[in-house]
Amino acid sequence: MRNLVLTIIFLSSIFSIINAQEKFITKSGEINFEASVPSFEEVKATHNSVSAIIKSNGEFASLALVKGFRFKVALMEEHFNENYAESSTYPKATFKGKVKDFDISELSTDHKEYVLLGTVNMHGVDKNIETKAFIRKVGDNLFLDTQFVLKPKDFNIEIPSVVSSKIAEEIRVSASFEFKGTS
Repeated sequence: MRNLVLTIIFLSSIFSIINAQEKFITKSGEINFEASVPSFEEVKATHNSVSAIIKSNGEFASLALVKGFRFKVALMEEHFNENYAESSTYPKATFKGKVKDFDISELSTDHKEYVLLGTVNMHGVDKNIETKAFIRKVGDNLFLDTQFVLKPKDFNIEIPSVVSSKIAEEIRVSASFEFKGTS
């Protein structure tokens, strides 16, 4: 009986080691978006309190509170939150996905290009995306940078005709994360 108990304890510890994933997290990721069109006022915002996690198996997720986006013009920020993003109704924007063929042991201080696959959820709508992600490791920290394009219409965000000529149909998004390792 004693040997059975020791065997179970030993196997349990082995399986927990095998299943353990190294995690890297941040609460200070940055997302920028720009929807400017030539000859009109800049439509650009930054959010620098984005939470994100990446696991050593390539699973990646991020969360941005929509009211955290900051614009140069306060009135533009108010219109974004009240009329377009409807941040009181849809307070979060998320991304859940995976870095394809991610191998943490291959990382160095040089950027390595990967494919990032996943789902953006904003305004209550899911949109699958595939984009490039550039990842590097410096010391115990991972850095991930990516860029992609989103369309408001894909998220059922209506732009009134009065301002539609002043806002781009394709929104350029960039994101940068510096992750700290956890065990």
